[in-house]
Amino acid sequence: MTLNNLKPAEGSVKNQGKRIGRGQGSGKGGTATRGNKGAKSRSGYSRKVGFEGGQMPLQRRVPKFGFKNINRKEYVGVNLHKLQELVDNNKITDAVTMDVLVENRLARKNDLVKILGNGKLKTKLNVTVHKFTATAKAAIENAGGTAETL
Repeated sequence: MTLNNLKPAEGSVKNQGKRIGRGQGSGKGGTATRGNKGAKSRSGYSRKVGFEGGQMPLQRRVPKFGFKNINRKEYVGVNLHKLQELVDNNKITDAVTMDVLVENRLARKNDLVKILGNGKLKTKLNVTVHKFTATAKAAIENAGGTAETL
């Protein structure tokens, strides 16, 4: 090893890149690579999301319509044939509560559940959830079970 082939260790020297705005002698002084004039050349510039160069932005050109009810309650629907499937797979025997539905991943623990009337129910079940459709309630009661609301 001699003085003419000394090199720093691999990875120890990071290339700093261009030093912008450090005087004319650096070759990157003056406008500091930002071009001449305009908002983009100024410090503190930040463009609004959806800004289209002064043209009326899309989200303001498109007509607004409809109504979003902030008090709307979203229910997770569970059909009768799903309950029958759980009975057939020996996951439930007689009572269907929120805990049972959460265990079997038909709902999450904070969900509101509504039993829907699609499918046949052959087993006597005591179902306790937030809501029932009229057909679901009738089907559960015809099978000999009870439909209780929380």
